[in-house]
Amino acid sequence: MTDAPKFTTLGCRLNAYETEAMKRLAQDAGLTDAMIVNTCAVTSEAVAKARKEIRRLRRENPDAPLIVTGCAAQIDPESFSAMDEVSHVIGNTEKLDPQTWTRLTPNFIGETERVMVNDIMSVQETAAHLIDGFGTRSRAYVQVQNGCDHRCTFCIIPYGRGNSRSVPAGVVIDQVKRLVQEGFNEVVLTGVDLTSWGADLPGEPRLGDLVMRILKLTDVPRLRISSIDSIEADDNLMQAIATEPRLMPHLHLSLQHGSDLILKRMKRRHLRDDAIAFTEEARKLRPGITFGADIIAGFPTETDDHFADSLSLVEACNLTWLHVFPYSARPGTPAAKIPHRVDGPTIKDRAARLRAAGEAAVARHFSAQRGQTHRILMEAPDMGRTEQFAEVSFATPQPVGQIINARVTGHKGNRLTATPC
Repeated sequence: MTDAPKFTTLGCRLNAYETEAMKRLAQDAGLTDAMIVNTCAVTSEAVAKARKEIRRLRRENPDAPLIVTGCAAQIDPESFSAMDEVSHVIGNTEKLDPQTWTRLTPNFIGETERVMVNDIMSVQETAAHLIDGFGTRSRAYVQVQNGCDHRCTFCIIPYGRGNSRSVPAGVVIDQVKRLVQEGFNEVVLTGVDLTSWGADLPGEPRLGDLVMRILKLTDVPRLRISSIDSIEADDNLMQAIATEPRLMPHLHLSLQHGSDLILKRMKRRHLRDDAIAFTEEARKLRPGITFGADIIAGFPTETDDHFADSLSLVEACNLTWLHVFPYSARPGTPAAKIPHRVDGPTIKDRAARLRAAGEAAVARHFSAQRGQTHRILMEAPDMGRTEQFAEVSFATPQPVGQIINARVTGHKGNRLTATPC
């Protein structure tokens, strides 16, 4: 009896989505008894983690083919192919090509080159693999965009993902309709640089146009947007925030810092006041909206005053959910060449202070919810999420996948507590 391929996913939600696509492709090709590692390259630590995982898998299974793919493999295929543990290296485009997986089956593997990685910058389209139901039994993810045209100085990801490519609106809408028919009550739009969606399509539509079309042409009960670049939010997106209750009142913002000077050195496209103005406008349009944000601690040349600007941004933008990244130099990025780096202990301390500010923001948000009634999408019998993305615990089992009304009774740890009403 043969075993199904074993997949290991490192990194972002998009990688997880693409792992689901690869599982289908490998199954259709008849690939068995293989290990596949879908790598991340966002930091040097992520690459080191991938290498560690590859070595661990090989120790546990000395004989099965071990295939490495993902952003780290795309950016530096030579170093992964040089590892004795690795059988094949395939690129981010190749991993979504059915022919690749056929070539990796036992009938063809002896004739297949060890490294299959082409120039990601030459890719013009995004493979619209339809992974219906990926996520939980209640929430599904739809990839609408891939790649990034921007070149932030700290980021290596464009070299792993290529330039921005959009999935046509009709394809997205068809998939959302199919997911709704299958019973999913929430769909999340995801991509590498979501607000760049449409720039490469005829007529250059914007993300807000896609959101409005989805809400008009489908019956999806809840539509959620993953991380966006707030400076690129278009008029229709703001209109949807203001007028469409099925668009969830939660946005995760790619802010990265609170100091104008550091933002310029990061080659970001917004300034501090732009972030504050966006969150103020969004709250005015949709009272009760919550914001998450990515913030980097310890970027080269960051002084105490610069860091204070980031710390104060949490309150200035009324941020609730923080993703804090201690800066680490990523070889191949301009930021890695900037002198005057912040020392490790200082970076660690600043990251801890940002996380503490985030925890305090969550506690304030939770305290304000006591006694409030929310529509909660159940992800497990004892856990669901509010429209603002807060986790909620229940003492008695609730129907998974359904949206229920519940009154918040308090909070415990990182979750609200509630009872159905």
